[in-house]
Amino acid sequence: MVGCLSDLYLGLWFLSFIVLAVKSVWQYYVPTGDILRLLELFRRMVNDSIRIGLLNDASSLRRLALLSYNQLAQYDSPSYYKLGAISRAAGILAARKKSVRRGFATRTPYAVRPQLVSCYGFKIENGGLKIPVSRGKRFSIPLTKHVLEVISRPGVKVRSFTLTQNRLSLCVARDAPLSQCDSTVGVDRNLRNLTVGNDHQTIHYDLSKCVRIANTTVRIIASFTRDDARTRTTIASKYGQRRTARTGHLLHNATKTIVALAVQQRTVIVLENIEGIRSLYRKGNGQARKYRRNMNG
Repeated sequence: MVGCLSDLYLGLWFLSFIVLAVKSVWQYYVPTGDILRLLELFRRMVNDSIRIGLLNDASSLRRLALLSYNQLAQYDSPSYYKLGAISRAAGILAARKKSVRRGFATRTPYAVRPQLVSCYGFKIENGGLKIPVSRGKRFSIPLTKHVLEVISRPGVKVRSFTLTQNRLSLCVARDAPLSQCDSTVGVDRNLRNLTVGNDHQTIHYDLSKCVRIANTTVRIIASFTRDDARTRTTIASKYGQRRTARTGHLLHNATKTIVALAVQQRTVIVLENIEGIRSLYRKGNGQARKYRRNMNG
């Protein structure tokens, strides 16, 4: 136990002194019975760790690991996943502690969806991800062409994996190259446009289509007349996901262009500090409901 925990602390300490570019790449996969069992075991271990953390008022990873690791011995799971469950629970408890400190109302946290997260014990061999299922037994997940292309790039290292009931996500990292910049450029996010510029050049990116998509989605959801809250919620969720996908694509294209120009012109991107902006647009400030919805969106 001491060796595993010390490796975990050493890894976190080491990463804190390295500038890494971290992203994730995912794909679909077909789970087996053993994998589904591990997903449910991991969820239960996370909830047990959360319960222990709440009873002992512990939210730090080190203290929660010392309190929870022996308690998780009852689960028939590789020790790699026990450390991952403790880390996951520590993140949930830290987020709850932050909300309490800010004065937000919180509920007792718990993990709902079965999942499996680990940064230990996995291997990438012969175009597949091999993870331990039990003692001496591994499960191999074939990786898609896109995932293999991403993780095979120079300098890219796979740090961890996350499994849900039908998705595999790999967290990859690489050293972020440092470059000398000659100037700065500011970014101003408005309701219908994105303005980027400095004293020499100003560029406006039209995002009015995002507002039209959001307004259309609101009108469609408001037109539902079926007297069944569960059905309305399900259909509204599908329209909400469609709205997120469409607006996300537009925003991604705009921000990708901004970053590409910044790299080409060797400029530093400066973002405005919008902390506390939601307090400006809330009920009781003398603003219309539609206006508050648009600004908070």
